[in-house]
Amino acid sequence: MASREFLKILSSARLGDVLAQQKLAQAYMTGAFKTPIQPANALIWLEKSYFFITNQTLENQGAIQDEISVVFAQVANIPLVETFNSPAFGFGWGSFWELAVRTTQDQPTLAAKWQLANLLMNPAYEETRSQLADWVSKAITVPSLKKIPNLDLAGMQKLAQEYLEELSEIESPFSASAKELLIKLQPKNESLPSLWKAWLENGNEEALLEAAELGLTVAKLTLGLRLAQLDGGDTKSNASLKKAAHWLELATNDGDRDAWYALGEIYRRPQFSGYSAAESDRCFDRAADLSHAQAQLRKGANLWRKREKSDEKVRGLQASYWVWQAHQQGVAEAKELLSKILESCPSPKLNEWFELAQYAERAINHHAERKFDEDWLLLCHRIVIANQFNFSKAELLLCEVGQLQHEHCVVVDIRWELPKILPRLIQVETIQQRRALLAAGKVFAGSDLDIEGNLRQRRYRFDRVTNWLKASFSKGSKSQTDAELA
Repeated sequence: MASREFLKILSSARLGDVLAQQKLAQAYMTGAFKTPIQPANALIWLEKSYFFITNQTLENQGAIQDEISVVFAQVANIPLVETFNSPAFGFGWGSFWELAVRTTQDQPTLAAKWQLANLLMNPAYEETRSQLADWVSKAITVPSLKKIPNLDLAGMQKLAQEYLEELSEIESPFSASAKELLIKLQPKNESLPSLWKAWLENGNEEALLEAAELGLTVAKLTLGLRLAQLDGGDTKSNASLKKAAHWLELATNDGDRDAWYALGEIYRRPQFSGYSAAESDRCFDRAADLSHAQAQLRKGANLWRKREKSDEKVRGLQASYWVWQAHQQGVAEAKELLSKILESCPSPKLNEWFELAQYAERAINHHAERKFDEDWLLLCHRIVIANQFNFSKAELLLCEVGQLQHEHCVVVDIRWELPKILPRLIQVETIQQRRALLAAGKVFAGSDLDIEGNLRQRRYRFDRVTNWLKASFSKGSKSQTDAELA
């Protein structure tokens, strides 16, 4: 049921109160006074308001124009496509063109241009446009609105295309929508493969440019690289770099990682007027995120240089990840840098815990038979891991096993107990290392965190377990009884 306030406004609007008519239209647009949102009704009341104003015989024509501008400002906010076939559509259609042909760039004018472009160009309204073509052909207009273009639908669509391009190039609330619609309207040109083939086989630069203009990502990238001369030449022309940046930015919009990397190179060139080290790093980082090998190396090297200023808990961890990723893709330079960041110990036979780790592995394999205590089992896993990564005794006893493994390395950080011992980063290089981490991780994940006790208790347990392992599993030793394990 309509509210009393709404009924009061409706009564005044019917009596010809211009302000009430405009307020009523606003209610139909916003749903105020619990009014159902009905754009067609809003347009009807704005039409009544417009004609009432223009029919006045006031001497002050300037005042009339001001009132008309108020009406048009409201009309510009009405979704035109939703009012098609309504009694006031002719008034709305004329009003939008009246606003659109203005040379100003105020909000109502821009809104009108977007509304017309959306109705005339959006593929979603194809069916509505077919009916609109018949409507336009009958020249249904509002006599008092003089600026409706005397064009057929195709001519109006040409104007609408210009409005779209204009809106996409300026800052306005409609810019993003205009750009999105322009992308939808890009032609699905079947000649693209032949244009690209003409460039590859004959070096036809006109074909390359045309393919880029038609939206072929690899053509945009190629054109940008050629303009920037990133294939070995030295470019001194800022104009060429600007053009190159333009095409490369278009390619980055398609998610091309090579374009992001090349754009980073351009922003690093001193002769480029848009020189920006920060923007260059952003482009390289984006390329690295998209798995560009050289960009990953560059990002890793940059993080390594800045490690002293970083706030990461273990310095160099992020750098090692990106350098390792580059190394995985076969970048030769990454191997040398990776060796500076990560320690390597691929041969457990050379480590001091090798013999004891052999015994520990046997104990783990016979755990179901021996049934020794859980804290002993955890320590056996520690010994195996310590041998795989050549831990010190302190690292063996204190490392957080559940937090050791990262994708590419283990992080050994025992500063929680011994603050002066710096963390170590050790590369995971073998299947045996990953298996040892996986097996230990499963056991530690299901155990009580406090079962291992403090450092003194761990040292005492280590001595007991190592003596038992040597006695039980070394060559020539005799098996121990369950009572001896207690």
